[in-house]
Amino acid sequence: MSLPAYAAHPPREPRTTWGADTDTGLRRTANEDAHLAEMPVFVVADGMGGHEAGDRASAAVVEVFRSLLGRGELTFDDVTRAVDAAHSAVASIAASTQRGAGSTLTALLAVHHEGELRWLVVNIGDSRVYRLRGDRLEQVTVDHSVVQEMVDAGRLDRADMSTFPGRNVITRAVGEERSAADYWLLPIVTGERLLLCSDGLSSELTDEALRAGLTLGGAPAQTARSLVAQAVSLGGRDNITAVVVDTISGGVSALGDDVTGGLSLPAESTTIEVATVRSSRTRARRG
Repeated sequence: MSLPAYAAHPPREPRTTWGADTDTGLRRTANEDAHLAEMPVFVVADGMGGHEAGDRASAAVVEVFRSLLGRGELTFDDVTRAVDAAHSAVASIAASTQRGAGSTLTALLAVHHEGELRWLVVNIGDSRVYRLRGDRLEQVTVDHSVVQEMVDAGRLDRADMSTFPGRNVITRAVGEERSAADYWLLPIVTGERLLLCSDGLSSELTDEALRAGLTLGGAPAQTARSLVAQAVSLGGRDNITAVVVDTISGGVSALGDDVTGGLSLPAESTTIEVATVRSSRTRARRG
């Protein structure tokens, strides 16, 4: 199935720059978030299961994806196998603890598809990926959470998600059965800025605050530090992690408003069918 049309094909390796920051927050004694930021693999994982189990779960997810570094050209199959391996690693940790363990997974990877380099976004849970183009901020991922289901059903306003009492209840997690990943395939666009974050950031900062912080924040490392600091100053109710990625040059110049839609695959899947949809449809799914 064809992908969106753009002004020019990108070279094999667009020029990117990135930065990351994390903080325990003001109410937790340990940081159960883990992250990885190194082209072509960017990951945020938010562990669950309490001290040690949550730490171990998120660290295991990151280590699985770290193994993709230095392999050369990444493919869809490489990524889906990494998702399967992350599930297995966290399930093993959960089996060794009384409380169990789990983790979210949000990843941004540069993969080769039909001879071109594109972003592949992966999501399980309620960590998020946002994309800023110009002054427009778009949430790429869709949360796997009870509050997102309520928003989708029209029973809760999106603006109230961060204050709803059950905001931390997720419906999919790495390490749990039947928790398939969602995938989005995006063009790599010159001038774009992408944010990966745990819910400790998105639950403290509104969409407008995120947009302003990404627009005015300066270099990626400085922006990540500033966003995390803002979340801490607003209450820091959870661990907070932000990874910011900029495409400096070598990407495409968008002619249209198309992105590729989210896809759910069973854990054993090794191929992906890419369906192209209008980005307005994608935004509507997010409430």
